[in-house]
Amino acid sequence: MTGHQVTYYVMTDQPAAVPNITLAEKRNLVVLEVPTYKRWQDITMRRMQIIRDYIHDRFVNEVDYLVCLDVDMEFKDQVGVEILSDVYGVIHPGFFTSSRKEFTNERRPQSAGYIPEDEGDFYYTGSHFGGTVEEIYKLTNHCHHAMLADKDINIEALWHDESYLNRYFLYYKPTKVLSPEYSWNYYYGDPAVVEKKRFIVFPKDYAKVRDNP
Repeated sequence: MTGHQVTYYVMTDQPAAVPNITLAEKRNLVVLEVPTYKRWQDITMRRMQIIRDYIHDRFVNEVDYLVCLDVDMEFKDQVGVEILSDVYGVIHPGFFTSSRKEFTNERRPQSAGYIPEDEGDFYYTGSHFGGTVEEIYKLTNHCHHAMLADKDINIEALWHDESYLNRYFLYYKPTKVLSPEYSWNYYYGDPAVVEKKRFIVFPKDYAKVRDNP
């Protein structure tokens, strides 16, 4: 976002662990303490509620757009205002060459995240989405309530917040779709068809990270 005012909101349950970084002009770092949860599934799902609540309490008065990223991502190339739109999604790097039936959407009809096998334009990653503050409020609020509805009937969508995000984009189409170059994961290889990798998901031991089923 060269030339624009940018605020980095870092949401963490360990604010003291965030280093004091000197940023360039028009850059501001704000560390926001959020609750901790024992299960990684709860951590990833609760962020929809957390983002929604912070939009209501402060973001709406501070910024025009929100770019929502997993914290374990690294900038590797230029990222600018070309990504911005009312609401945008990013094609998941593991499914951009897959058929619709191969998408790992939630397939249980009783779930609020349900998507039939013959529906869905793309499979979107939950690691990167964004848009205007108002539109991201609608998105996160919708996903949060969908999770609550499923919780009431003891259902947890297959890929948690990502499943509800895909359901939302099925019926509320994003106004822009970004390629996997904006959320690449080397777990899926390094195909030449994705020439640039602008955001990279930091490699990790998933078995270790997800040790609380």
